[in-house]
Amino acid sequence: MASTSSPKAAYSTPSYSLLDYGSFALAGAVGCGVTHGSLTPVDVVKTRIQLEPAVYNKGMIGSFRQIIAKEGAGALLTGLGPTILGYSMQGAFKFGGYELFKKTFIDALGYENAVTYKTPIYIGSAAIAEFFADIALCPLEATRIRLVSQPNFANGLIGGFSRILREEGVGSFYNGFTPILFKQIPYNIAKFLTFEIASDAIFGFVPTPKSELSTSATTGINLLSGVIAGCAAAFVSQPADTLLSKVNKTKKAPGQSTLGLLAQLAGELGIRGSFAGLPTRLVMVGTLTSLQFAIYGSLKKALGCPPAVELGASGH
Repeated sequence: MASTSSPKAAYSTPSYSLLDYGSFALAGAVGCGVTHGSLTPVDVVKTRIQLEPAVYNKGMIGSFRQIIAKEGAGALLTGLGPTILGYSMQGAFKFGGYELFKKTFIDALGYENAVTYKTPIYIGSAAIAEFFADIALCPLEATRIRLVSQPNFANGLIGGFSRILREEGVGSFYNGFTPILFKQIPYNIAKFLTFEIASDAIFGFVPTPKSELSTSATTGINLLSGVIAGCAAAFVSQPADTLLSKVNKTKKAPGQSTLGLLAQLAGELGIRGSFAGLPTRLVMVGTLTSLQFAIYGSLKKALGCPPAVELGASGH
């Protein structure tokens, strides 16, 4: 709970070693890889709804049944390999990078100034971390979408990745890089900013100081804050997520640039089409974001990481 006095000047930011940042990255990789992998069936349904809304027009549950009836239950695990590997790599850069850049900004500004400018610090740290995370994610996300949208394209991660590389070249993996940035950077900003604000508000409301809360209580607060953050992030990034699904399925016309293809697809989708599959994605992203922050917090503690730098009331 926040003190009525001003403890900011007395607060000493923790020091992080290279090993600590490695632990942050490992915890983020496990959290993102496990959660995205476990929600592969939901992601398959969401992607199908985005790509073929006229075919999968019976909502999330109806589309589940439709896919199982037509292709079997195994179809719901399409893209599992690239999902786990891609989002593990992304999670390492996302969470590890966020901790790195947040600490760098705080040290550069000084703690008291950082508290004043905490919102820009959260936004900047999340955006920069996500940029590097997307470089790692993009080829595997392109492979995943191709496998989901074209079930007979290849048999799994290695087959799909190698076929795209062989037939279309390395550049094809990054056809969706621009929409993935437009999707993931706002997503990550909303995710971390909302989580920081929500968790700080909840910890501040609880009468027991954060440092004295039980592990289960802390995990519960991380879960609740993660749900709030996930829903905010899903809504903000939904149009770009739909566009990403489309661009990774659609081949460019001869002489057409990636930006030209994006403009064409955006015009075809319209506002309503851009939000196709949103209810399914709210369920998916709200759940996985909640679990990610819970797993991340628990693993950091298990790995003996120093505490995160706190810029809100809950930290003091």
